[in-house]
Amino acid sequence: MDFEYSEKVQKLIARVTAFMDEYIFPLEEEMHRQVNEEPWSTPPLLEELKAKAKAQGLWNLFLPVSYGKYSAGLTNLEYAPLAEIMGQVMWAPEVFNCAAPDTGNMEVLAKYGNEAQKKKWLEPLMAGKIRSAFAMTEPEVASSDATNIETRIVRDGDDYIINGKKFYISGACRKQCEILIVMGKTDLTNDNRYIQQSQILVPTNTPGVSITRAMKVFGYQDAPEGHAEIIFDNVRVPAENIILGEGRGFEIAQGRLGPGRIHHCMRSIGVAQRALDLMCKRVNERIVFGRPMIKQQSIREDIALSACQIEQARLMTLKAAQKMDDEGNKAAKDLIAMIKIIAPAMSLDILDRAIQCHGAVGVSQDTFLAHAYAGQRTLRLADGPDQVHMMQLGRDLVKQKETS
Repeated sequence: MDFEYSEKVQKLIARVTAFMDEYIFPLEEEMHRQVNEEPWSTPPLLEELKAKAKAQGLWNLFLPVSYGKYSAGLTNLEYAPLAEIMGQVMWAPEVFNCAAPDTGNMEVLAKYGNEAQKKKWLEPLMAGKIRSAFAMTEPEVASSDATNIETRIVRDGDDYIINGKKFYISGACRKQCEILIVMGKTDLTNDNRYIQQSQILVPTNTPGVSITRAMKVFGYQDAPEGHAEIIFDNVRVPAENIILGEGRGFEIAQGRLGPGRIHHCMRSIGVAQRALDLMCKRVNERIVFGRPMIKQQSIREDIALSACQIEQARLMTLKAAQKMDDEGNKAAKDLIAMIKIIAPAMSLDILDRAIQCHGAVGVSQDTFLAHAYAGQRTLRLADGPDQVHMMQLGRDLVKQKETS
C-alpha cells in the first residue's frame, strides 16, 4: 500500500484547503443567517460559492476514473483527502458539487441510467443546476433490509403508478430538489426477494407527490435540504423512467451504497480532525484551577487518544479506497463495512471530548460541535445501522474461513 499523494493530488489538497480558508470558514455564520431567512431554498451565498468553485475547477471530484467522461479523473484514493477537507463544514461538499445524496444519485445515473435519463437528469445534476433525493427508507418497516420495502410500483400501460410512504428522505425538502430516485416493489410474488424491487425516477412536481413534513434530527432541521416525509398517492410516471429494468432495484441500491458509505467516512474524519484542532486551541487558552487545561493529564490523554483514533480511521479509509480502485467495490465490501462501523463512532468519541473541553459552549450554537455531533450520531444509522454492517461482516468473515 502506498498512500503518498501524487503532485497532482497535493496541489488539489492545497487548492481545496485554500478555498475552505478563504470562503467557507469565514462565511459559516452568514450561511446560517441566510438559511434561517428561507430554510428550504438554496441560499444565494451557496450559489455564489458554487460558481467560484466551478470556475476554479474544484467540481465533481467524487466520481472515480472508472466512470469515464463523467469523472474528474481522480481515483477513490485520490478523492479521500479532498472529501476529508470538505467534510469539516456540513454544507461545504455542496459547494464543490460533492454532496450527498446527489453524489450517490449521480453515480446511479452514470452507472445504470440510459442515455435519455443521463441527458435529462444526470447532466443538470453534474452542472449543479438542480438537486435530488433518494427515496428508500420507510416508517413502517425495517428499511435497512431493502427487501422489506412496501412502496408499490405497478405497471399500467405505458406508465408506472406508485403508492407508498417514505420518510427521512434527505434533500427532498429543498425547493431546488427536482428529481427523486424511488425504490419500491414491482413484483411481490417473486420467490427471489432480491429481485422484487425496482428503482424509478420521479420528478418532485409529479401529481400525487406530497412532502408532508420535514423530519428533525435531534431537533435540527438540517435546512436547506432537510429530511422529508413523502406520500406517493397514485403517482403516475412514464415507463421509461424505470432505471435499468424491473427487478434491478436491490442491485442498484448495493452499487450505490458502497461509494456512498466510504464518502461519509471520509467526511467523518474531517469532522473529527476539526474537532480535535478546536479542542487543542481551547485547552491551550482556557485557564482552569489556576493553570491552562493542557496541563491536566486527562486532557493530554484525551488529545493523544483522539489523534490515534483519527489516524487509524484515516488509514483504514485509504486502504478501503485503494482496494475499490484496484479490485472493484464488491471486493472491498468488507473494508467498506469496517470503516462504516468505525468512522462515525470514532468521530462521535472525539466530538464528545471536544464538547467536554468546551463546557457549556460545546453544546451551544457558538461552535460547530453540537450540530456535528447530531449529524455524526445520525450517520450510525444512515446507509445501514452499525448492527447490520457488523452482522453481515461477521457472517462473511466466517464464510471465508469455511471455504479457506
